Amino acid sequence: MPIIEIQTLDHPGVEIFSSLTEAQLRNRLDPEKGIFIAESPKVIRVALDAGYEPQAILCETKHITGDAADIIHRCGDIPVYTGSRELLTQLTGYTLTRGVLCAMQRKHSQPIEEICKDARRIAVIHGVVDTTNIGAIFRSAAALGIDAIVLTRDSCDPLNRRAIRVSMGSVFLIPWTWTDHPINELHQMGFSTAALALTECSIPLDHPALKAESKLALIFGTEGDGLPQHTIEEADYVVRIPMSHGVDSLNVAAASAVVFWELRK
Repeated sequence: MPIIEIQTLDHPGVEIFSSLTEAQLRNRLDPEKGIFIAESPKVIRVALDAGYEPQAILCETKHITGDAADIIHRCGDIPVYTGSRELLTQLTGYTLTRGVLCAMQRKHSQPIEEICKDARRIAVIHGVVDTTNIGAIFRSAAALGIDAIVLTRDSCDPLNRRAIRVSMGSVFLIPWTWTDHPINELHQMGFSTAALALTECSIPLDHPALKAESKLALIFGTEGDGLPQHTIEEADYVVRIPMSHGVDSLNVAAASAVVFWELRK
């Protein structure tokens, strides 16, 4: 593999790690031709194990024979850009976690029917836009037995660099896809749907009817306003987490972990 030492911020090829925005990396006109940035050796290894194709590596010089050595070996004949910690921090605008970044090719998006065909518990992320929350939800979902995740298109991209890092690579471990009409599509596949929301009709999370469902989709709303009213009305259940001390809600990432654990199969 070619090791390319860079001395300036405008070295040809490194713009993939510096000047391109998340939207440009994702390539909204044709997302399947887009790329994403995986950060830290551990996360990069998880992505490689999941079959994602590397395009280029950026790492501190000391990591070529250190933390990144096995990754560079696995990636074959792709460019490996290297330089001092200070130069790479100026280039990317942040200090690299464990000193290694890898640009990787996105995979083709799978149909919702494909990722849900054998699933029993699904998470639906509806309009959640905070990258930290997305990453945390994916990490909890992978750890606590969720089979797949469906996101509405107004949600944050799970392959956002920060979302990937917060998830510790869990975005590569659990199948996920986008959808425009999650409840209708999931109902057609035989799923009951449970919207997490505070209403007069909400049932507690430990209600026996929820655990009895063989195929259940759990719907989580945006950080501020929660779920749209029409989504709440279309769901089979409206569910709340019982709480104490007058607290009425949790952060969506924290709430998802509680729900995943309680309703796991």
